[in-house]
Amino acid sequence: MASERDVRARLQRAGQEHLLRFCAELAPGPRAALLAELGALEPEALSEHCRRAAAACAHPPGPPPDLAARLRPLPPECVGSATRCDPEVRRLWEEEGFRQIALNKVAVLLLAGGQGTRLGVTYPKGMYQVGLPSQKTLYQLQAERIQRVEQLAGQRHGTRCTIPWYIMTSEFTLGPTARFFKEHDFFHLDPNNVIMFEQRMLPAVTFDGRAILEQKDKVAMAPDGNGGLYCALSDHQILEDMGRRGVEFVHVYCVDNILVRLADPVFIGFCVLRGADCGAKVVEKADPEEPVGVVCQVDGVPQVVEYSEISPETAQLRRPDGSLLYSLGNICNHFFTRDFLQMVSSKFEPLLKPHVAVKKVPYVDEEGNPVKPIKPNGIKMEKFVFDVFQFAKSFVAFEVSREEEFSPLKNAASAARDNPATTRRALLMQHYRWALQAGAHFLDAYGARLPELPSPPSSREPPVICEISPLVSYSGEGLEEYLQGREFRSPLILDENQARALQL
Repeated sequence: MASERDVRARLQRAGQEHLLRFCAELAPGPRAALLAELGALEPEALSEHCRRAAAACAHPPGPPPDLAARLRPLPPECVGSATRCDPEVRRLWEEEGFRQIALNKVAVLLLAGGQGTRLGVTYPKGMYQVGLPSQKTLYQLQAERIQRVEQLAGQRHGTRCTIPWYIMTSEFTLGPTARFFKEHDFFHLDPNNVIMFEQRMLPAVTFDGRAILEQKDKVAMAPDGNGGLYCALSDHQILEDMGRRGVEFVHVYCVDNILVRLADPVFIGFCVLRGADCGAKVVEKADPEEPVGVVCQVDGVPQVVEYSEISPETAQLRRPDGSLLYSLGNICNHFFTRDFLQMVSSKFEPLLKPHVAVKKVPYVDEEGNPVKPIKPNGIKMEKFVFDVFQFAKSFVAFEVSREEEFSPLKNAASAARDNPATTRRALLMQHYRWALQAGAHFLDAYGARLPELPSPPSSREPPVICEISPLVSYSGEGLEEYLQGREFRSPLILDENQARALQL
């Protein structure tokens, strides 16, 4: 371990010697921990990080003045749709996806390094229960979808297959996530096929370019954004592990979408048959002001442009049929070939530009007193996973139904949208629709049939409580044998045990 003198000299070179201002007060253990943390920071990299953070924060927010002239929608030949395609074409995409899964060529990669600050919890989002009758967490729902899609692919092709699950965590989420999986027996997945790895951490920085001390013996650190994936893949030899397993295609997604379809065979098949090295699932924007990034072209290159960077005038532009010109909303749900990820990690990662996130960062004042700020006081620099689209040789976007595939959990219950109630409602409404499509009928408390309302307003609770285990159905398939022509009272909880009982 580096000595205090060595660490101090390195910090002086970086212009960050203030991080040691309480070192003399610390007991041996905390002092050693602080010196170890600071000793791992390269002086030149630390200096450049702090300088870039302050400089980026000084730039005025809002759209770049010349962006509107450089912006174009994606060409139609680069866009597919799960809902507006010919059913036979969709079947071919799905069959190709299942074929690749059956060949063990598909992996899923979960981005789970962020903290649940906005959600108001101190543990990883994946451990959150939104209040389903089953009390399943996001992690459990996702694990069960992996099992079901493995089963479906195996049944179609007469084989046993495995979808490895790579989980990118951070210093904040690795320990709790690993313990949670062990406590739940990895949700009946083989632990050898659940690979957790950690992304890098970066110091939070004041507006004038000084790294922040969170405690006397600890620097305020934050994950380097979901775009930290590409460094983490190299740091932990993840691509080498994929190569040993024969993985060629990787489905990357964010932890917070309760409707996410892991290793979606339709999406995988679409991308593979199009010869894409990079793809993005998208949903149609609900309105011009919806705060989601837009998948489009800038200077002829595919890119996600953040909603804050698009002027209101550009966001309002419409096509002749009345639809939004820039309508493809990014949902952090991506396809990559392993070769593309290898190229990005080894060649293009240094070209990714960090983005500024202005945050409330706890710190210690000059007297060493802990302070929880009431307004933003610091900068966290993040890279975004989608900033690699520009390097793709063959990029495609794939539009899916929002009702079926996108409901993110981002905020606490007090927020108006993207909260536990809206995500729970989205999943239960989806399962209610699946049950009706499979021929189920629901009865009220008096035994009278309820009218079928396949699409009630999303702001309302479904007419009945209906939850279908992912182990029974991945995307609504195969439910007729349990539900067709049968009558049920609310709640209908269709898990494996209930499904077996209905088969008798």
